Amino acid sequence: MDTNNQIINIAQLKLDERNPRIPKSIRESNPTEQQLIEYMLLDASLIELMLAIGQNGYFPGEQLLVVLDTIDNKYRVVEGNRRLSAVKLLNNPELATVQKSKVQQVIKETTERPIEIPCLIFNNEQKIHKYLGFKHITGIKEWRLLEKARYLYGLKETLFPDKNIIQASKEIAKMIGSRMDYVRQVLVGFEVYRVIEEEKNFYSIRDLNDKSFYFNYIVDSLNHTYIRNFLGVDFEASCPTQNLSDENLSKWTHWLFEKNDQNKTRLIGNSSNLNDLNAILGNVAALDAFDNKGYTLERAKELTGELDTVFKNCIISACQNLEKADNLVIKVKNFYIDLDDDLKSIKLLSDKIKNAVKLINSNDDE
Repeated sequence: MDTNNQIINIAQLKLDERNPRIPKSIRESNPTEQQLIEYMLLDASLIELMLAIGQNGYFPGEQLLVVLDTIDNKYRVVEGNRRLSAVKLLNNPELATVQKSKVQQVIKETTERPIEIPCLIFNNEQKIHKYLGFKHITGIKEWRLLEKARYLYGLKETLFPDKNIIQASKEIAKMIGSRMDYVRQVLVGFEVYRVIEEEKNFYSIRDLNDKSFYFNYIVDSLNHTYIRNFLGVDFEASCPTQNLSDENLSKWTHWLFEKNDQNKTRLIGNSSNLNDLNAILGNVAALDAFDNKGYTLERAKELTGELDTVFKNCIISACQNLEKADNLVIKVKNFYIDLDDDLKSIKLLSDKIKNAVKLINSNDDE
């Protein structure tokens, strides 16, 4: 790896407008340095970092990873944009267009104003990818999932443009020390996200954009067979999203992100809701009830028959635990004080369930 350690004046260092941590809506607007700093001031805990550097100086071990931009002969910071922003603000607080009072307070409370920063210069940006891939995808300093996905997809497009997703996933996984199936899932999820973002403009859902979108909802959804089939995603195909259903993707997006008058969505992208949705999508009657008749997630799930299985498993589990207790009773030396009450509760619950079953069966016979 061809690199060169050097101390560089901050005047020769510039922020990376292509940084995957910067939302696409900002990156595509050709942001100025001041606009990039503004975003990080609002979103990236920059004040705390300014305070740390302003009080203790710049830690030499925190090198910036940079490449020379031959257009302006400055070094573009591929890794370390927050640190560079903090140092620039310490030296020139007028760069702050937001959080001005907080920036000025940091200036009052600190004395360190580093103007030179240790950098590791790469002669080729692509050579940084392997290091960053490990550090931010599988290492100890992880990005958020959408940032990971944008970065991984950039690797695919840059380093493996002629390979399909399965092939590219294998190569990237080896490069960054991750699992192939995880990389594939993130890459496929990002292709789905790009359709939602770029082609459909988030389906014009109010307040939904690249900052408010929960990318993990896509990745977690793709873990479920019926949701995956509903969306038209096939992990085994060379192009997993070639049969992506725009109609169903629109429904999925609205269910998870469109808010009603009470500021609530039809479902939340947690594991419980996605498990329920998966069961509903695997049942024609349940899907019709949820999609067309306005049933709630809980009510639609009742039509899947899955609750029947849960009920059965609960009864079986209770019987098994009571059998274990029966086998142990002659070996117990000291019975706990609430045993009689618990046994009465078991009897009462058993009778209650039995009566409910009789009532339901008698109603069915009418």
